Amino acid sequence: MASLFTNPPIIPVSQLTSTNPTRFLLYYNGTTATKAPSIRSTKSSTPFTAIFCSATRRPEYIPNRIPDPHYVRVFDTTLRDGEQSPGASMTSKEKLDIARQLAKLGVDIIEAGFPAASKDDLEAVKMIAKGVGNEVDENGYVPVICGLARCNKKDIDASWEAVKHAKRPRIHTFIATSEIHMKHKLKKTKEEVIETARSMVSYARSLGCNDVEFSPEDAGRSDREFLYQILGEVIKAGATTLNIPDTVGYTMPDEFGKLIADIKANTKGIENVIISTHCQNDLGLSTANTLAGACAGARQVEVTVNGIGERAGNAALEEVVMALKCRGDQVLGGLYTGINTKQIIMSSKMVEEFSGLHVQPHKAIVGDNAFAHESGIHQDGMLKHKNTYEIISPDDIGLHRSNESGIVLGKLSINSSALLPLQLGYDIDSKDLDDLFWRFKAVAEKKKNITDDDVMALVSDVVFQPQVVWKLGDVQVTCGTLGLPMATVRLIDANGEEHIACANGTGPIDSAYKAILLIVKVDVTLLEYSMNAVTEGIDALATTRVLVRGENNHISTRSSGQSGEILHRTFSGTGAGMDIVVSSVRAFVNALNKMLGFNNQAGAMSKTRNSRVSP
Repeated sequence: MASLFTNPPIIPVSQLTSTNPTRFLLYYNGTTATKAPSIRSTKSSTPFTAIFCSATRRPEYIPNRIPDPHYVRVFDTTLRDGEQSPGASMTSKEKLDIARQLAKLGVDIIEAGFPAASKDDLEAVKMIAKGVGNEVDENGYVPVICGLARCNKKDIDASWEAVKHAKRPRIHTFIATSEIHMKHKLKKTKEEVIETARSMVSYARSLGCNDVEFSPEDAGRSDREFLYQILGEVIKAGATTLNIPDTVGYTMPDEFGKLIADIKANTKGIENVIISTHCQNDLGLSTANTLAGACAGARQVEVTVNGIGERAGNAALEEVVMALKCRGDQVLGGLYTGINTKQIIMSSKMVEEFSGLHVQPHKAIVGDNAFAHESGIHQDGMLKHKNTYEIISPDDIGLHRSNESGIVLGKLSINSSALLPLQLGYDIDSKDLDDLFWRFKAVAEKKKNITDDDVMALVSDVVFQPQVVWKLGDVQVTCGTLGLPMATVRLIDANGEEHIACANGTGPIDSAYKAILLIVKVDVTLLEYSMNAVTEGIDALATTRVLVRGENNHISTRSSGQSGEILHRTFSGTGAGMDIVVSSVRAFVNALNKMLGFNNQAGAMSKTRNSRVSP
């Protein structure tokens, strides 16, 4: 495996084909003071100083070519593959918000969804294409907006209908190529699979899309000669990017790196396309495989924020990007990305809240413990020099600790709402700041010491929430061993009218939830309920997460599998508060708001479609 991570030969500046070279390596042996630095095409075993010139801007976007051979495109599939995680369904508004954050993060391609899955998925991708896909910054950057499609005309038509509104649209089509998939799932011969892939890539190009990505699903377990053949055919048909997926997370890093190298060496026309990687994490090797693929010649990496995705998830964006940033110059051949790493924490928190999938504390880069030092030995080293135990600065990923900033907030703070997000690196719209600050003041009245984690919980509870259909007014419960548990709840609807209901149940939470459902008048099943203390101590804030499913069983088509698979949508909600009942009620109301907002959007789209066909 080690050979895959060896620097490739350094290309002299005189041999670079790019008209705008942005990075090069200078070697200086330091033995003679009068010698000038020189550019070498091979590695040197003698001591040297490496100087990398930071890119002032990302290379010009050309679908099938990257002017800078060291640049790696970041293809984010959080909104497509990431949403296939159980319980991770997001509303259209949440998807749009995440897409905007991904643009701030600087990803090159946003795979916004699977438009053929359902009408609401198509509309969500279209909304992202029209909005985020046309927001060009001062440097000319605008993300490519991509839609996934199986290799059939219906899927490709839906994908093009959704993404064609973007300044840079892309269709991503796929078909399985492994023996086990072709025999048991597709029931097609190799010849039939090749013809389907070739004709559908050609069809996508015929629609006017000049940026078409093709994926041979389960490439990691596919016959090599067959892969070379089918990839060569789709190149001739007009594919601009070839994505090589380790669909089931089966390969080892040395195997995957060799797979990419072999494809690069044996596929006819490969010099005219970009090679991409898509690595699942079933064996915990997705990041290692992705980096091995990049070192072997892939110049696009497909990743998700927090590594979310089907089964064990995907290669995590933050891990791949920070590995390239931290070690790219030293052992990864000078590879780099255009990611604004200071937006990583914000992106992670937003995806965590909107998807309802909590990040484990020990998660690399973005976990709560990633920059925590409790061991006495570690603390001693950190006090003497931070680099003893931190290979990455928290500032590099947008994590700012208040105890380092010198700003202290408490119950006597006045007009300081803007400081709350700024302390921790959040970028929050002004309309949410006042609500956030007054929630903070209310907590500060009851709790002596306010920590960063407390503020983060409040940010999540105020900012990362669905469109308000119902708002919590008040909740009062009675419970214990001496009487029947009872709850009274007051909710406020979108028109500002108050609704009050009382109910009894097996406990305070059950009673409160039943009272809420008497007001909202929907039938739901509570699938999951969990609660955690944000910090230690009996005065800690509690964060609650619930997962619900409506009895009308909202369904959509899953993209994995050539024939499609029906999914029952679920909706998550989170809430925070010092009172565990209030925290639980907030989470439940937020989950219901997400579900009701989804219903309202689907109903509106249905009325729009009917009005178009009515005489």
